[in-house]
Amino acid sequence: MKKILALLIVLNFTACAELQQVVNQLPQSGGISDLDIAGGLREALDLGIDKQVSKLTQTDGFFKNELVKILLPEELQKVDKALRDIGLSSLADEGLKVLNRAAEDAVGEATPIFINAVKDITFTDAKNILLGSNDAATQYLTSKTQTALYDKFNPVIKASFDKVGADQIWSNLINKYNAIPFTSNVNPDLTDYVTGEALKGVYKVIAVEEQDIRSKVGSRTTALLQKVFALQD
Repeated sequence: MKKILALLIVLNFTACAELQQVVNQLPQSGGISDLDIAGGLREALDLGIDKQVSKLTQTDGFFKNELVKILLPEELQKVDKALRDIGLSSLADEGLKVLNRAAEDAVGEATPIFINAVKDITFTDAKNILLGSNDAATQYLTSKTQTALYDKFNPVIKASFDKVGADQIWSNLINKYNAIPFTSNVNPDLTDYVTGEALKGVYKVIAVEEQDIRSKVGSRTTALLQKVFALQD
């Protein structure tokens, strides 16, 4: 334990260029090898993907989850308020729901991309992640998957909008708003907006699982997770 505390103090004052040298001095007692550390990080990420991301694909996975629920973009918040003010709350609610339904459809495309990224974690990556911030693994996954996920999500969200008639719903909403006297016309790119919000939601739930594993011994559900994450306690 003293070695771990000393290492963390050193890390706080070490320049980035020296990080790898320090990381390579991780204690190897208790049978903790590079292979164990990398395997433990892969298990942690796989658990987050399986336990948290899969929930987002279910009906109301976004819409009834306040952590990731997709709200209206700023330029449409005034549309929502104006419609509710004139008694069209049900129409406004339906418009909000279809945005979240599209995200729920899209997240099903995420798992294969995440799995490939997790497989690619190197020993060096794993050590740096283990001793990094509480969301270091999530940050790693974001850097490796964000572009690919956007490219996968965007057409699925567009197709989902088409499937549920979201384009017609929002066309109706926006036309009604634009017809209100003294308002400025709006016409946002909702497909791009929902794609971005869906990505944020996915990474948020993975970060939640990572935080649990880092901070709660009871969340380390395998022997390997217990052994590896004990190093950062």
